[in-house]
Amino acid sequence: MAPSKVLAGARVVLPTGTVDDGRVVVHGTRIADTAPAGAQTLDAGGHWVVPGFVDLHNHGGGGASFAGGSAEEILRGVHTHRLHGTTTLVASAVTSDLDFLTRHAGVLAELAQQGDIAGIHFEGPFISPCRKGAHEERLLRDPDPAEVRKLIDAAHGHARMMTLAPELPGGLDSVRLLAEHGVIAAVGHTDASYEQTLQAVDAGATVATHLFNAMPPLGHRAPGPVTALLEDERVTVELINDGTHLHPASLRLAFHHAGADRVAFITDAMDAAGFGDGRYMLGPLEVEVADGVARLVEGGTIAGSTLTLDRAFKRAVTVDRLPVGEVVAAISATPARLLGLSDRIGSLEPGKDADLVVLDEDFDLVGVMRRGAWVVDPQLG
Repeated sequence: MAPSKVLAGARVVLPTGTVDDGRVVVHGTRIADTAPAGAQTLDAGGHWVVPGFVDLHNHGGGGASFAGGSAEEILRGVHTHRLHGTTTLVASAVTSDLDFLTRHAGVLAELAQQGDIAGIHFEGPFISPCRKGAHEERLLRDPDPAEVRKLIDAAHGHARMMTLAPELPGGLDSVRLLAEHGVIAAVGHTDASYEQTLQAVDAGATVATHLFNAMPPLGHRAPGPVTALLEDERVTVELINDGTHLHPASLRLAFHHAGADRVAFITDAMDAAGFGDGRYMLGPLEVEVADGVARLVEGGTIAGSTLTLDRAFKRAVTVDRLPVGEVVAAISATPARLLGLSDRIGSLEPGKDADLVVLDEDFDLVGVMRRGAWVVDPQLG
């Protein structure tokens, strides 16, 4: 076992608030209450120490696709996001042929069983052609509960979330089925009305997939899904804070109405995250990434993001001017709770996994630890 470590003198963000000149004790793979004899003390003065980031919605990175790549490719993408502070990640699929999705779920399930990913998110094919975004329209289908169950079974207990449009035929029954099987039902890529969205929440939906994006805008006579999802305290809303998907005022609106305990920052990243501009495939569709923005080659629709969560964190604090504690909640604690993992991750508390991120005073990432081992060594004195 590696020697125990004490990160001392840092600004440590805890569930109870920020502790100046605080410390985090790591013993083995866990956070400990007290440092054993012989522990290595690292001077983290001038740095922030926050919990490892948790990404609920991520399609790839490092040139690798979670939606169709091999196990080796997927692991490369996972490692890319770990280098940027994401110590827990749910791999997201995109709309594809149902048989392909079933087969690929088996690949992802093995990685989840090994602990490399935290589960599988199916985004599509049960979404609205009116709000398809970067999904292949010819492969979209109404949410048949039997087909929903087929995907759940193919995930071998590792299905964590499914995005669907509840207004489609079979939508509400599918939401109920997901809830019964402990899978998060997420409202997204939807043309639902305010009333239809509330029906979905009553049926068991608990997440808004990338709120504001791929759904009708808020209207004063037709408030639509945005209002319903922000109003209902049973719902957690995903936000993509990359400066492209959301205007800062929209992000502040969501935080004002939902609060940090109902906001989950996600990346919705595709292969180019942490890799660079160029041509990529998102499922069956070709994507052009230019200046860090991903768009479909045909039509120009935004096609996921190239975001990493360290950039989302820095932007939230320095551009959006959100309190650090609220950002930590939205990027770690809230998604951990949604995944049912808050007993292990999401906050820096004794007994939990030693997953943490070290940031400098400008909120740039300098260190990442996962389960007690440095992924990015901050070289602290």
